[in-house]
Amino acid sequence: MPEDFPAVEGGGSLILAWQIRNKRVLVVGGGEVAAGRILNVLNADAKVTVISPRDGLNPEVAYRIDKGQVDYHDRKFEPSDLDNVDMVLTAIDDPDASTRIWKLCKEKKVAANIADVPPECDFYFGSVHRDGPLQIMVSTNGNGPKLASIVRKQIANNLPENIGAAVQKVGILRKKLRKVAPDIEEGPKRMGWMSRVCEQWSLEDLVEMEEKDMEKLLGFYKPNTVPTFEEIRFGNLADGSVFDGSFGWWI
Repeated sequence: MPEDFPAVEGGGSLILAWQIRNKRVLVVGGGEVAAGRILNVLNADAKVTVISPRDGLNPEVAYRIDKGQVDYHDRKFEPSDLDNVDMVLTAIDDPDASTRIWKLCKEKKVAANIADVPPECDFYFGSVHRDGPLQIMVSTNGNGPKLASIVRKQIANNLPENIGAAVQKVGILRKKLRKVAPDIEEGPKRMGWMSRVCEQWSLEDLVEMEEKDMEKLLGFYKPNTVPTFEEIRFGNLADGSVFDGSFGWWI
């Protein structure tokens, strides 16, 4: 029945993790907003070029330039700057110039974000919490950046300490599992088993998980069972047997 399906709620954005490693990103502007944009794309391993007169540089932007973290041109934007660029970010106090850059980006089919002008953005920057490989973004679709920051902080304050380490450990466990069960046909079983581990173990358990725990846990993949963290760590299984650390065997 139709009522069994989720209702469509228009007006949202498709939130994605955009992989821009080694992509060419052009930042027009050198103020405080530009500094935040530059850090975001550097954290994503992009190749960044900054266009801005030196007298308008924020101290952080100047630091990035002096350290060679970005390429820099001490001048105003020129249309040729869009050649061979994958993404454009503008953060300048000139609405007319920003709109001209936006229109040029549309002509060249280059994704762009024009700071503080939501209608001239192909994508938005949300408020991001980062802990190692874990990234959580809160977006208000351009309506309230400060509110997004407040919500993000509340979410972060309720996460276990070192949750990023737990994410990293789950990634290591997945890689180890692929070595234990490398065949393509094992894919659905691998995904199902990993999902059960993440669901049945608490976030605190995953934070505490060590490599020796992973090796023991992998022993339960073949019989397709998921013991508790306590059973893995202390060796006493629910049925009274004791796990000896070998793959799938206990006494």
